[in-house]
Amino acid sequence: MKTTETPAPLPAESGAPLAKEDLPPALPPKEKKEGTVLNVFSHGVLVIWAFMVVMPLLWAVMTSFKDDRSIFSSPWSLPDSLHFDNWSRAWTQANMSDYFLNTVLVVGGSLIGTLVLGSMAAYVLARFDFPGNRFIYFLFIGGMSFPIMLALVPLFYVVNNMGLLNTIHGLILVYIAYSLPFTVFFLTAFFRTLPTSIAEAAFVDGASHSRTFFQIMLPMAKPGLISVGIFNFLGQWNQYMLPTVLNTDPDKRVLTQGLVQLAVSQGYKGDWSGLFAGLVMAMLPVLAAYIIFQRQVVQGLTAGALK
Repeated sequence: MKTTETPAPLPAESGAPLAKEDLPPALPPKEKKEGTVLNVFSHGVLVIWAFMVVMPLLWAVMTSFKDDRSIFSSPWSLPDSLHFDNWSRAWTQANMSDYFLNTVLVVGGSLIGTLVLGSMAAYVLARFDFPGNRFIYFLFIGGMSFPIMLALVPLFYVVNNMGLLNTIHGLILVYIAYSLPFTVFFLTAFFRTLPTSIAEAAFVDGASHSRTFFQIMLPMAKPGLISVGIFNFLGQWNQYMLPTVLNTDPDKRVLTQGLVQLAVSQGYKGDWSGLFAGLVMAMLPVLAAYIIFQRQVVQGLTAGALK
């Protein structure tokens, strides 16, 4: 005796209405409510943080266009008129132009030297296996954990014995040595994420190691170079301790030294509007650099995670 099996129900044809039991289960209302509350809380924290960061910057820019009387009588109100003479007074009378030029020379030279030497060292440590590779790498890592305050006194005597005290190129060399550990650490991890097949193909075609590095691997590492360059630019532009110890010549002061001198002198004179104008002058290049390269910074930081 044959038994007749009931055929399994066929899925609904295209265009046919689905039964209620065939529909996917809806998200429980409780989970929707919890997700909404979490989004509102996270967005609220971000708004508060943005307000805390942006408001002091906007207030400093707004105050730089006020006169001294308005700064104390109505500190939170908009300026009644734009006093551009504050900026010209800070640029000329307070010697901010000289400090700005010295800072551009020092930071520009040290940034180029740091990126060139750091990328070369990082490429060798990331791509080649040789005795002492890990030891050299951990020496750079150890340099990041060494407090700079402990090296100020011996560093002063070393720079003085080399005849580089109170010189622009001496300060550039010190900045490069100060920034190399982080640069090598950052770029070593970045070079390890780049594909090795492209470099191997270049070697097969007869390219040398130097040509492969400068023409192939270095352009591929552009996001990482921009990211570490921004970090080094911020640190070197705002550096105060090293130039204070190694650069005591008033004619070769950098911007941070000039701002301290401006705060002391203008505080006694009561020229607070000129002081805020000088502060904004020192702040604008850093903000402009980050705004221009913010996308590259994010790409460089997430390149290793997206491989």
